[in-house]
Amino acid sequence: MQQRLASRSTDAQTAHAKPGATGPQVILGIDPSLRGTGYGVIDTAQATPTTLSQGTIRCPADWPLSRCLREITETLEDVLQKTKPTIAAVEGLFFAQNIRTALVMSQARGAALAALAKTGLDVFEIAPRKVKQAIVGYGAAQKEAVAKMVQTRLALPEMPEPDAADALAIALTYAQSANSPIPDPSIKPV
Repeated sequence: MQQRLASRSTDAQTAHAKPGATGPQVILGIDPSLRGTGYGVIDTAQATPTTLSQGTIRCPADWPLSRCLREITETLEDVLQKTKPTIAAVEGLFFAQNIRTALVMSQARGAALAALAKTGLDVFEIAPRKVKQAIVGYGAAQKEAVAKMVQTRLALPEMPEPDAADALAIALTYAQSANSPIPDPSIKPV
């Protein structure tokens, strides 16, 4: 009986800490923000992942919150339909000193998660510091360093915009972790 319980515990830990299936995947990374939500879709079928789509969903400051949330949701639904990802990874929440900023960021993240939930995709969250550590090797790296490494790792002709670069970095971090033999407890299901 102890062996069965130990086996269940190991299975539960692995399911929690080990993202999705291994092998080639189409991964959607999202860097949520009210004024500039980044998205990036990569295909990991080749040794060097291919970028299928990337961009920034821009919402001007004079737009009301509801219009921004609708824009985020509708744009991501379009990206999901066109690229058909098999899994999604979203930047985890950070602790903002300004409570209003944290609430607005959470609402943008919620709009993105709602679009993902409609598809039934497995969704994982990755802490911002973890992404920077995985991509640049330093958890407090600047946005430009992340964008440059994303450009290099994806063999892009030019550096992506900062929010799109962050989203592509999230997708790359997920891919790196999913193919690792050691489960990463910092990548958590949403």
